[in-house]
Formats: sequence, C-alpha cells, structure tokens
Amino acid sequence: MAERRLISSGSTFEQEIGYSRAVVDGDWVHVSGTTGFDYGAMTISDDVVEQAEQCWRNIDAALREAGASVADVVRVRYLLPDAADFEPCFPVLRKWLGHVRPAATMQACGLSDPRMRIEIEVTARRAGSRVAPGLGWPR
Repeated sequence: MAERRLISSGSTFEQEIGYSRAVVDGDWVHVSGTTGFDYGAMTISDDVVEQAEQCWRNIDAALREAGASVADVVRVRYLLPDAADFEPCFPVLRKWLGHVRPAATMQACGLSDPRMRIEIEVTARRAGSRVAPGLGWPR
C-alpha cells in the first residue's frame, strides 16, 4: 500500500478549515493552495511580489518535509484575484521554477481573504524513482 502522510505548516487555517498543507501519496506530493502568509507570525505583506516569495518559501518547506524539493514540481497553479498582479511576480516564479519548467496554469479568481493577492498550488513527484540531470536544488 502506498504511503499516505499529512504535512502541516502549523497554520491555524488548517485546523479551522480541515485540510493539510500537503499530502504525500506514494511518490506524489500534493501541496494545497498556499498563500503569502508567514505562518510563524501569521502576517502577510501587502505587496504581491513579497507574497509570491513567501508562497514559495512555504511550499519549499512543505516539499522538504515530504522528502521532495521544488525540482520535483511537475504542475503549478497560480490563483490571483487581479490578473494584472501576475506579471510583476514573473521574476520570483522564474527564480523558483525556471530550471524546472513544470506545466502551469494561471487563473483569476476570488480568494478567501482580501489581503491575499496570490495563491500557489503544486504537485510534485519525489525524485526517489528518477533523477534528471540539471534539476538539482538549491537554485
């Protein structure tokens, strides 16, 4: 039977809503939509670019706890209330994923808190069963 393990960031949202930051299912890691909250301080920047960077720090922490890395990401979804906020985030997204180049989708939609300007969801396949040259981490 494949391993199924829940990963928590410690965010109060996980308990309130009833979800996990990530779920490990065999070689697959499914990371929930992740916003720019600093979960330790439960603060969020007003700046969308800073939020995007914090999203990736949160995602990176979840992936590492799952035994994966950003280099293992095969799918990413970007959710933004204002589509015009996407382009300013490109340098941050390229910094984290430019060497990986996963399948990606951006969707303009409402988010649950008006302070949230970007949410990022990823799916990764842990590298235990395959290693691709040039996809090493850190960036």
